[in-house]
Amino acid sequence: MSAGFFAWLGAAMAVFLTASTALRAYVSAPRIGLLLVALGLYTLGNLIMVRLMRETGMAVAISISAVLQLVLAAGVGMLLFGERPGMLQSAGLVLGIVAVALIVWPTRPG
Repeated sequence: MSAGFFAWLGAAMAVFLTASTALRAYVSAPRIGLLLVALGLYTLGNLIMVRLMRETGMAVAISISAVLQLVLAAGVGMLLFGERPGMLQSAGLVLGIVAVALIVWPTRPG
């Protein structure tokens, strides 16, 4: 995976997290503008994912994105909204981090 892949992945994660935060804010205070912003951001994030799928394939790109979104969204939930995962959920987050590390770990050619 190239440096460009990780740059695009970072952009996608930033867009998806912003969209998730907008949706969480919408849940607390329903305003149509928040919903429309979130939907637009999710669309942009998925367009970025198309670029990532071209480089690594769908299985790898979507797997990395999904797990990172879960872990990062949990972090946003804890930091911004005061949510607290239980022990089992925390263990799942740790396993998600390990899963991403295994997916992106460099392998020897051949």
